[in-house]
Amino acid sequence: MNKDEKIRKAKNFEELLDIEYGVIGNKKRDDFEKKAQYFIISETLKDARHEAKMTQEQLAIKVGTKKSYISRLENGKCDIQLSTLYKIFEFGLGKKINLVIG
Repeated sequence: MNKDEKIRKAKNFEELLDIEYGVIGNKKRDDFEKKAQYFIISETLKDARHEAKMTQEQLAIKVGTKKSYISRLENGKCDIQLSTLYKIFEFGLGKKINLVIG
């Protein structure tokens, strides 16, 4: 069965990811999962900042960083330390975040 047939017969999103990127533990899939997590964090940050009616510059000043760093985070272009993530969301944007390890 070729890839297109496998895609048509997939029953859920997880199967589609397995077909396209391989199973979890495969380097290509792990890279995809990492990028997906960065995307989720960046979009969540943008949404929260917009909801707070703040510019990147205002948020950066409030949390003691640079606008360029906030921009890179919002574009998924850099890693973020957990302590910085909490600082930005909780102090900077007044949002509670919970960490789930599964």
